[in-house]
Amino acid sequence: MFWNRKKTWDVIKPVSKSNKCIVRNVNAHLIVVAAFLATGAGRALADFTFGTPENLGPVVNSSAYDATPCVSTDELSLYFTSARSGGSGNWDIWVSTRATMDDPWGEPENLGPVVNSSARDFAPCISADELSLYFTSDRPGGLWGWDIWVSTRATTDDPWEEPENLGPVVNSSAYDSAACISADGLELFLCSRRSGGLGSDDIYVSTRATTDDPWGKPVNLSFNNSAKEGYPSISSDGLTLFFSSFKNGGLGEDDIWMTTRLTKDDDWGIPVNLGLPVNTSGHEGSPSISADGTTLYFYSDPPDGIVDVGLWQTSIEPIVDLNADGIVDALDMCIIVDHWGTDESLCDIGPTPFGDGVVDVQDLIVLAEHLFEEIP
Repeated sequence: MFWNRKKTWDVIKPVSKSNKCIVRNVNAHLIVVAAFLATGAGRALADFTFGTPENLGPVVNSSAYDATPCVSTDELSLYFTSARSGGSGNWDIWVSTRATMDDPWGEPENLGPVVNSSARDFAPCISADELSLYFTSDRPGGLWGWDIWVSTRATTDDPWEEPENLGPVVNSSAYDSAACISADGLELFLCSRRSGGLGSDDIYVSTRATTDDPWGKPVNLSFNNSAKEGYPSISSDGLTLFFSSFKNGGLGEDDIWMTTRLTKDDDWGIPVNLGLPVNTSGHEGSPSISADGTTLYFYSDPPDGIVDVGLWQTSIEPIVDLNADGIVDALDMCIIVDHWGTDESLCDIGPTPFGDGVVDVQDLIVLAEHLFEEIP
C-alpha cells in the first residue's frame, strides 16, 4: 500500500534536461512505504520515503544500452552492462569509479578481454570484498548457452583472472542469469528458466555452508508466480530482496518490487511494488541496493516525453519524525522506547531505512543522527 501524508499524488514530469540529468518530480519526499506483509512468513516493512530519482548523466550513461548496475560495498565502484563502442562484444561489463562519495562518477572503463569476450557479457555482481565478480555470458565454453560465470582476483589492486563457469549444479540446460551474491558469500540468488519453475523466469537461491564449500542446487523462491521475475539484489543484512517483475499490480510493463523475511531461516513475505516515484508507466528493473540501504541504483526507461534511458539512482530515507509534529526531538525518542523490542514498523528505522524487524538501539542511533531537524 503506497500513500503520502498529504494523500495527494503529483504527476510524473521532467524537471530538468540540462546535460541529460533528468529528475522525476512526484513530491517524492512525502511518499511513504508502510506495507505489512501477510502472515508469519514475512515482517513489517519500516516506514520510509524514496527521494526523487536522478539519471546518472552522460558520463556514466551513453547513447547505447546501459543497464544492470551493481554498486560496491563502499559505493566507490559501479559495475554495469553497456553496448557502447570500445568494448569486446555486443554487451560488455564496464566500471565507473569515484574517489569519495562526494565526487561524481568517473568515465567508465571496460573490464577488458579477460572478463569480457566477443559474446554477450552482462549483469555483473561484485562481492562484498570486491574479489569475486559474478556475471552472465553466452561465450563459448559454457554448459548450455546462457550461464553464470565468476572471475576472481587476489586483491583489489590485482587484475581479474580468467572467468570460470559455475558448473552444472548452479547452471541448468536453460537460461540462467543475473546472479547476486549475499554479503556473507553464502547465498547466490539468480534468475532461471529451468524446468520446474512457476513462470517463464523465476528467482532461485543456491546456498553453501562456508565460502570454501561448493554451491548447492538452486531452490525456487516462494514468491515466484506465472509472471517473469529476475535481477535480484539482496540487502547487506540478507533480510530484504529487491527484484524486477512483470507481476500484476505494477505501474508499467516491468517494475521493481521488494520482499522481506524476519531471519535468514524464514520464508520470504508477499512482494510489495515500490510504486511511484521509482516505478513509472515505462520500464524499471535491475535494482542494486547499497550496503547501507540508503541508495537504490536501477535501470529505467521512463514514459514518452522523458528521453533519458539508462542508469538511475534514488535515495531511501527513514521516516524519523515519528509523531509528525514537524521536528525530530525527545518525543520521537520516547515513541521508540515505548515500542522497544517489538516489530513496530513506525519505529523500526535502523540500521537501514527499511529496518531489521525489531526496535532496538540501532533505531535510536538513526534517530539521533536527525535530532532537532525540522521536517517540512
